[in-house]
Amino acid sequence: MRRASSCTVVAACLLAAATLSLRQAGSQPASSPTASASLDYGFFKTKVQAVFLARRAGHARCVVCHTFNNAAFKLVPLSAGSTTWNEEQSRQNFELVKRVAMPGYLESKLIKHPLAEEAGGDAHHGGAQQFASQQDPDWVTLKAFVMGETAK
Repeated sequence: MRRASSCTVVAACLLAAATLSLRQAGSQPASSPTASASLDYGFFKTKVQAVFLARRAGHARCVVCHTFNNAAFKLVPLSAGSTTWNEEQSRQNFELVKRVAMPGYLESKLIKHPLAEEAGGDAHHGGAQQFASQQDPDWVTLKAFVMGETAK
């Protein structure tokens, strides 16, 4: 009898949790990830990696810090004498960027961290705000990648 009542309590708790989860799912904010959004490897390889290599006045290139620091986001170091990554390294970088680029999610760290706080970014990027505004072409490239707007 005692076992049956414990099972009933557990079942009731699970039902309540599932109901709450379904209610919350129906009220997700517009910036939440969408099931149809995905990260495009070809766009990443040709456009996004170029952002990581770009020189910006007053800032180190992304690749400089993100290959040797303790940040959550890492890039594969460039081979000696290389100015870009080879195919294998690009594939590795693509896997690494998935840690900070949630498809369809405007709050992804890849687009939020390097953006100036006054432009909608956060204050947690140790490399300072690389992009002063959401109109910066490199930031627009990162956003397009995360939001699945790579066909443009």
